[in-house]
Amino acid sequence: MILPIVAYGDPVLKQKAKEITAEYPKLKELVENMHETMYGAYGLGIAAPQIGLAIRLFVVDASPFAEDKELDEEEREYLNNFKHTFINPVILEETGEEWAFNEGCLSIPDVREDVFRKPNVKIEYYDLDFKKQTMELDGIAARIVQHEYDHIEGILFTDKLSALKKRLIKSKLTNISKGKVGIDYRMRFPNQKKKR
Repeated sequence: MILPIVAYGDPVLKQKAKEITAEYPKLKELVENMHETMYGAYGLGIAAPQIGLAIRLFVVDASPFAEDKELDEEEREYLNNFKHTFINPVILEETGEEWAFNEGCLSIPDVREDVFRKPNVKIEYYDLDFKKQTMELDGIAARIVQHEYDHIEGILFTDKLSALKKRLIKSKLTNISKGKVGIDYRMRFPNQKKKR
């Protein structure tokens, strides 16, 4: 089921999310819905706060990057198969020299900016079977995971921008929070009431 994506300005996007247990109700169904929601909005990842749940869970699928002709065959193959569910993740380390990459966010449509992040990440998490995993990532895969991890920490990519960049996009962000944005996927705006 495709769920509405929470728009910029909703307090849930600024909360630090809570850990869950293997007994979390309908977890597999929730993860399926998150994947469906992400694909329906042409996203590469989506975190639980983006669907209104302040829990430490996100899903990613880097396969759209596998179409990049500038990557070598091995990188394309890796990204094409980079589809994961991260439950209660903890970034253990981020290393390397920061690099800029143009990022966007399903909760902040029509806003894209260069964000600096470290290229290498080591992350510990539970998979969908609640088995503990450790993964070392670099490049695009690391960046996608860092972006989604920020969501469960209550951080948006716009928080990482310079004061000048923030001023330049302020009116766009205000419009998004008021629902004044053209999008082709379901969104829930801060002034809308939750449907029960």
